Amino acid sequence: MTTNTRSLGNTGPRVFPLGLGCMGMSGMYGDADRAESIATIHAALEAGVTLLDTGDFYGMGHNELLIGEALRAAPAARREKALVSVKFGALRDPDGGWSGFDGRPAAVKNFAAYSLQRLGVDHIDVYRPSRLDPDVPVEETVGAIAELVEKGWVRHIGLSEVGPETIRRAAATAPISDLQIEYALISRGPEREILPTLRELGIAVTAYGVLSRGLISGHLTGDRQFAAGDFRSFSPRFQGDNLRHNLTLVDSLRKIAGQKGATVAQIAIAWVLSRGEDIVPLVGARTRERLAEALGALEVTLTEADLAAIEAAVPAGAAAGERYAPEQMAMLDSER
Repeated sequence: MTTNTRSLGNTGPRVFPLGLGCMGMSGMYGDADRAESIATIHAALEAGVTLLDTGDFYGMGHNELLIGEALRAAPAARREKALVSVKFGALRDPDGGWSGFDGRPAAVKNFAAYSLQRLGVDHIDVYRPSRLDPDVPVEETVGAIAELVEKGWVRHIGLSEVGPETIRRAAATAPISDLQIEYALISRGPEREILPTLRELGIAVTAYGVLSRGLISGHLTGDRQFAAGDFRSFSPRFQGDNLRHNLTLVDSLRKIAGQKGATVAQIAIAWVLSRGEDIVPLVGARTRERLAEALGALEVTLTEADLAAIEAAVPAGAAAGERYAPEQMAMLDSER
C-alpha cells in the first residue's frame, strides 16, 4: 500500500494520505455500533492513518469521548502517532437542534478546555472553528487559538468552510495549516477561488464529503429510506428527482470503476487524491469493511485518460441539489 505522507500546509504536520472522519460514528447518519466504531479507529491506526477528525458538537461530545476511549485502548506506538483535528463553535440544544456559532475568544478557550478533557489528551493537534461567526472578526477567533498554541494546548490552527477573504485575514493573524472544506467529484466549488488562494498562501486542504455522504459511494440505492435523524433525510441531493439524477452519475462512474478493477468509492477517493499533494481526503468510514475499501483507493492510479473519462462522466456542476439545506448554506462563508 502507498505510504507516502502529505503535509498540512507549510506549517502543519505530515500525515498519512487519508484521514479518518469520525462524525458518522456519533449518529449523524443513523445509529452506529460503538464497538465497531472503536475497532475501525484501531484498524485505521494499524494501517498507518494518523489524522483523526472530529468536532466537539458531534453527538454533543460523544465523538470526542469515543475517540478518547479508542486512543486509550490503542497500542502506545499507534496512539503516539495519532493526530486529532477538532472543530469547535457550533451551538446545539438538548433536542439536537442547531443554534448558531460562537467564535468569541473566551468561548474558544472554553470549548478547548472541554475537548481536552473529553479526548483525554494534553494537546489538540489541529484546532479550527467549524464555521465563521458573523458577529466576531476572524482575527479575534484565530488570535485566541494562537494563544492556545503559545501555551501548548494546541499545535496547529485550521479553518473550516471559509472563503478567500476570510482565509487571507486569518493567515495574516497566525500561521494556518489547512482548510477543511467539502470537496468531491460533485462538490467542486473550491476549485474556483478557494484552492488558488490556499496554494498562494501555502495552506493545505483536508477534504471532507469525498463520497458526498455516501451518495457517490456506489452503495446507495434509490429506494434507501433514511431515519428521521439522518442528515440525508433532509439533504437536498438525496431528495426525489435530485437523488434519481445523482444516481445516474454514479452509474456512469461505475462503468469506469469496473474498467479499472476498482469500486466506485475507490475511484471517487482516488480522484480527490489526484487533485494535488496538498489535499488530504477524510474518509467517513464507520466500519472496518468500509475503511478497507477506502484504503484501497491508495492503490488506484488514475491516468490522464482515466481522469478525462471521469470528467466526462461527472463534469463539474453535474449534481442536482445543493450540498446543504438553504438555512445551512447561508451559514457558509465559503459559498459567498
